[in-house]
Amino acid sequence: MSTRQTLGLAIVVAAAALVAGCRGEKSADPPFHLIGDMQWQAHRLPQSQSEFFPDHRSNRVPDPHTIAVGHLKEDDAYYRGVDALGKPIARVPFEVTSKTIDRGHDRFNIYCTPCHDKTGSGNGMAVQRGFVKPPALFAEHAQTLTDGEVFNIISHGQNNMPSYAAQVPEEDRWAIVTWVRVLQQSQAAKVDDIPASERGKIEAPESEAK
Repeated sequence: MSTRQTLGLAIVVAAAALVAGCRGEKSADPPFHLIGDMQWQAHRLPQSQSEFFPDHRSNRVPDPHTIAVGHLKEDDAYYRGVDALGKPIARVPFEVTSKTIDRGHDRFNIYCTPCHDKTGSGNGMAVQRGFVKPPALFAEHAQTLTDGEVFNIISHGQNNMPSYAAQVPEEDRWAIVTWVRVLQQSQAAKVDDIPASERGKIEAPESEAK
């Protein structure tokens, strides 16, 4: 084949491809697809029926033990509040700062006060309207719980208390644990627990002032 014939054939092929690619005009005729690409993919709408799979479901069940990227959560202490043997850990598994406690205070007021009230005594608004009263958070039994046990109660619930795992992420659950400790400490606090430099800022009760 001569060079001129080759060039002519190339022009014909290019023109045919150009004509086949012009699919923007309206027409009552079915479209002609030179290259189908993904025009005929077997896509299905969510929750629709599919004849391709034996169970006829378009939504596929994830493979067993499949974990989404970023959700492996290998650290048992942080994500589950337990050690390598599955026992609740004694303390929060990271350094607690004033920011942690402030966050715990904020989250406690949102999620916990409806039942426990802001002091932790268990006289929240839900209880005042008939819900079963929970134990005081500063009761002797509550003070014997480890941080890991308190974390697990928030995660899984206990007695009449439901799980708050869906509403409160792990970091905030630990922050709430630190605020529960603050409430417990406040109920047993003594003047001697206050730094000497701060005692003068506390106003004495009126009876003592006289």
